[in-house]
Amino acid sequence: MLDHYQVQLTRMLEAEQYGEAKRLLRFLLQCQGEDRRHYEEWGNLLAWLDMAFPGTGNDSPEGDPDAEEDIDEDSLRREALDPGEQDESYVQQVLYIMKNHPMIDQQMLALERAAHLRSHEVEEAIVKWLSGEAVHPIVQFKALQCLRKRGVTGRIALERLGETVELDVEVTPLSMDDFPSQIQQMLERVEKVTEVNDPTLPHFAKELWKECLQFLYGTSVYSWMLRDDMETVDCFAAALHMTLLLAVYGSADDDEIRDTYGITGELRFRYEQACRALRQIAEFQEGYGDDPEP
Repeated sequence: MLDHYQVQLTRMLEAEQYGEAKRLLRFLLQCQGEDRRHYEEWGNLLAWLDMAFPGTGNDSPEGDPDAEEDIDEDSLRREALDPGEQDESYVQQVLYIMKNHPMIDQQMLALERAAHLRSHEVEEAIVKWLSGEAVHPIVQFKALQCLRKRGVTGRIALERLGETVELDVEVTPLSMDDFPSQIQQMLERVEKVTEVNDPTLPHFAKELWKECLQFLYGTSVYSWMLRDDMETVDCFAAALHMTLLLAVYGSADDDEIRDTYGITGELRFRYEQACRALRQIAEFQEGYGDDPEP
């Protein structure tokens, strides 16, 4: 569990999600039984974040805490991602990192910066890159979001997880709220079930589901998710719960999960298909890690 928390904390910091990082640090400091040096590290990091970013992650700021935190984090991100003056050298540097950096996190950050570039060549460069090169699925999704933020419309064809898909840029989800209700119901079911046994699991369920959606968006599996029936919601909610427990604890009781989500005998095959669909993401990540330039 500690390793999983540390990975999540690192991801939050890399994504500049300082409010979420503070909340996770406060939770970790309340946990018992860890090595004292961990508490010292968490305490020091929290103190630095409070000093460097005082407007994020507060439990009870004046007024609406959620609204104030969103405003503060949004302004911080804009300041960090938009340098103000943008010469041609800066634009080309951002685009080069976007296309060529071996680390996915840096490509993602470059795409966030690209959304703020004041250059007409950016859209064409991103579309040409997506259409003509092998790009990690999560980076592809981030690029689609960047194009939407820049006001691009129309369809784009690209390869995603071995499939050729055509996607409408202008409907690319920018947040979980933008996904169809079926997609959100799958996560909500898992959050309600898991919070009973471990109040931290809903957070990790949400992060895992976001990652899965970034991989699967636009594929045949994603189209299957959008079927308007509760059986599909049940199957993917159960598959998400199974994948979550395997990721966090390393084991899961398949019979208990199927019973919890009402996976009867006639739904067993569909449930197992959903599990395989989510499991392929982990397998892809492992394979991609072995060869950073597919």
